[in-house]
Amino acid sequence: MTIPVAILGATGYTGAELIRLIETHPEFEVEHLGAHSQAGKLAGEVLPGCAGSVANMTLAAADAVLPDDVELVFTALPHGAAANSVFAALEAGKKVVDLSADFRHKSNDIYKSAYGSDHPHSELFDDAVYGLCEFSRSDVSGARLVANPGCYPTSTLLPLVPLLKAELIDTSSIIVDSKSGASGAGRSAKTDLLYCELNDSVKAYGLPRHRHAWEMEEWALGFAGQKIQLRFVPHILPMSRGMLTTLHLSGSETNNWHGILHDTFADEPFVRVLPQGTLPSTAGVSGSNRCDIGIAVLGDHEAVVVSCIDNLLKGASGQAVQNANLMFGLDETAGLAIHALWP
Repeated sequence: MTIPVAILGATGYTGAELIRLIETHPEFEVEHLGAHSQAGKLAGEVLPGCAGSVANMTLAAADAVLPDDVELVFTALPHGAAANSVFAALEAGKKVVDLSADFRHKSNDIYKSAYGSDHPHSELFDDAVYGLCEFSRSDVSGARLVANPGCYPTSTLLPLVPLLKAELIDTSSIIVDSKSGASGAGRSAKTDLLYCELNDSVKAYGLPRHRHAWEMEEWALGFAGQKIQLRFVPHILPMSRGMLTTLHLSGSETNNWHGILHDTFADEPFVRVLPQGTLPSTAGVSGSNRCDIGIAVLGDHEAVVVSCIDNLLKGASGQAVQNANLMFGLDETAGLAIHALWP
């Protein structure tokens, strides 16, 4: 018996990636696709990479009533727009993995600080589990609502949390420098994402404080019990996908940091700690649900940690499927690749 799945926001990059993953998943099956402006069209008309039976599915409105047999809903809608769809799906008895930012925070005050408006369904905060699987696996397994982490927080928290737990980092001096492919900005038409604007250029954005900084700080405290304030600077690169995050860290016992990371993730299927001094690349994880971590010790009190993910997979849709696998008691790796597309 397969598990029928609905994808809301199916025509964006993360929605399209969900379709691709679920089409080859051994247990999940695409039953319903929802979209905003593209409702009424065939999926194949809007998504050039979509083929087979899914291409002939008609896109429903994002707020259409879900089919009764759907058991799992992925909401790949913008923040603010997702909350009402999540509420409706839960009221209909579905399990939900929300890829927006709407349930990543535990208080309306923090959500409002990050996103500039009050949350329409803050009563659901207590139901939501922050789905960074490597640190919340048991909670995800019993959840009816999982908040899929942001791509920048995923690439930052995976290497940062174990070092914070070891209490070896100077929490007053954490610098996070991240670079993302353009797909992280979504599929909507934006002048600064035009080819002539983006090509042959790298730029920082989101300053003085990017909204994901609140998410990183909240869950560093949630997972490691360490209150931090980090300096986070994201950049956009002229490539389609990929994310490289560099953490500039100070602290003590830096020669032990590689061993801490290695031991933390030794049995994790989707995190690979490279040999000390070897640093990862975005090409090395492209197309996979993997996070590669490398560390270079600069001295007794300083080190650089580099983390790479595919922002559309471990940073979004792949992690969402990983969470869904846990929610339904399936093999956590089902339908997900550990190998990159190479070359």
